[in-house]
Amino acid sequence: MEKGKKPRKHPAHPAPVDRHNKPVILMVTVSTVKRLPVLANRGAERALLDAWRRSDYWVVGNYVIMPDHIHLFCAPGVWPTRSVRRWVAYWKRLAGSSEPSLRGVFVWDCWDTQMRNQDHYARKLEYVDTNPARDGLVERPEDWPFRGRLNELSW
Repeated sequence: MEKGKKPRKHPAHPAPVDRHNKPVILMVTVSTVKRLPVLANRGAERALLDAWRRSDYWVVGNYVIMPDHIHLFCAPGVWPTRSVRRWVAYWKRLAGSSEPSLRGVFVWDCWDTQMRNQDHYARKLEYVDTNPARDGLVERPEDWPFRGRLNELSW
């Protein structure tokens, strides 16, 4: 850390950069409070998928639901783009409304990173896809049942 700079207590949420003829794709990570392992089950998955389909300011591409956090890729569903932080707060409320076990389990904020180019996007897709195997939950990433794609987000 640079001298005189205080550590950031909350994630920064810069507005997505609209680059001429390039997609706007973000990788978003949302964790549970105290890393509670409550997300990797069919009820939570159903509630999250429904919330993502209903909250259309951003559209979800690939996702992996881990026991204590979620990684997803999203792209704007409306122009001008809306705050990804507000969108995440909205779908967390929707999911908690339909699945009581999800009420109040998420940390209040999220992390988001805009994909810079096709190579960056490919590396992050691989990182997210292999997360369950790296964590020892499955031997092969494709064996993890709580992963998928709602929309094709092509570079």
